[in-house]
Amino acid sequence: MAESTSSARHFQVLIVGGGSGGLIVAAQLLRARPGLDLAILEPAAVHEYQSGWIPAGAGLLALEQTHRPEVTVIPAGAVWIQGSAASFEPQASRMITAAGESLSYDVLVLAMGLQLNWSQIKGLPEALGSHGIISNYSRAHIANTWETIRSFQGGTAVFTHPATPIKCGGAPQKVMYLADDIFQATSGVGVNTRVIFCTALAHLYPVKAYNATVERVVARRGIETRPLHNLIEVRAEEQLAIFEVSSEGKPPHLETIHFDLLHVVPPMSAPDVISASPLAIKGPGGWVDVNRLTCQHKRFADVFALGDVSSLPTSKSLAAIRGQAPVLVANLLAQLDGVPLPAQYDGYTACPLITGFGRVVMAEFDYQLQPVSSFLVDPTKERWSMWLVETRVFPWVYWNRALKGRLLESRLIKPLAPLMRWLGLAYQKQ
Repeated sequence: MAESTSSARHFQVLIVGGGSGGLIVAAQLLRARPGLDLAILEPAAVHEYQSGWIPAGAGLLALEQTHRPEVTVIPAGAVWIQGSAASFEPQASRMITAAGESLSYDVLVLAMGLQLNWSQIKGLPEALGSHGIISNYSRAHIANTWETIRSFQGGTAVFTHPATPIKCGGAPQKVMYLADDIFQATSGVGVNTRVIFCTALAHLYPVKAYNATVERVVARRGIETRPLHNLIEVRAEEQLAIFEVSSEGKPPHLETIHFDLLHVVPPMSAPDVISASPLAIKGPGGWVDVNRLTCQHKRFADVFALGDVSSLPTSKSLAAIRGQAPVLVANLLAQLDGVPLPAQYDGYTACPLITGFGRVVMAEFDYQLQPVSSFLVDPTKERWSMWLVETRVFPWVYWNRALKGRLLESRLIKPLAPLMRWLGLAYQKQ
């Protein structure tokens, strides 16, 4: 049950955000130090496994596997305060909730995720879900997104990637590759489709080795790519997408592309309550200003952050939290004990990049943008084995290990390496 409110309360550890990052940190803290006085501030009554939205929408995962009541995933020993943040006063080690309650803390953990800024694209909020305009980033529009893709009668299908950091950086391409497979499967019944990927970034993927892989994927599929194209406006009734196009040495110019289907990924930022607070970096995004190695705030030693809301310079993904959470937990406990922080985060993150039905590139890398592999195989290859991991293994791991503070560590993965290698080779020979 959610905890009822009072005018003021104090906790040893206060976690703001009951999504993946907040729950994993809470579970690990309570496993490491049972009896810790810990509270989680989270308004949502339902917890979403957002990594499952694309597989579920594509019919690869049961929809009921993507959500559970929040009360069932709150770790035993944690107090759940069902509410949201209104303001932060880090100088006084306290915050105020939207209900007006004052919550003070010995240590604060910020795990609030990010904010989807649909209104930054002119004409988009009122057009989403109509005139072929869809987005897999909206929970309310997932069903419509995939119904629109499956019933597409041909024409120009445009997929976008914004200029801001986004959660799950590979998701704009995942939905495109699955959609292209569906388009190709129906091409024999008169569906003739032109697929265009417009990204505000200079490359398809930030890591050189994985970029080479996805460039081969789009070439194989005949997908047109338009780098440095940032969507700024949608004219729904005319089915026109307006892009601001950057070019080296020249001022940006506008380009208009007609579409029959438009999949939009909105710009994203830290929640407004963070960006307006003393905790935010000075600059675009408004992320929580933390040390890239320790997850500790650069100005307030009793504040830590991880996941999407943080300024950690790596991709915003559940896999990044896998690397950040143990570091944050070790350092937070050290902060409570008044001893030097012992742990450092190396920037590890991953993106299970679905490149088609039955194909996944398990793109893992670190701060040096160098490929790494938990599975002891070449991570730049498309593999059927990684498809099984993404669609079958990871959902179970999420609910049964990650949220309970038991992450899938290398000691559990290494025994599977021979099987992973064999399955990977089996796929490559097909």
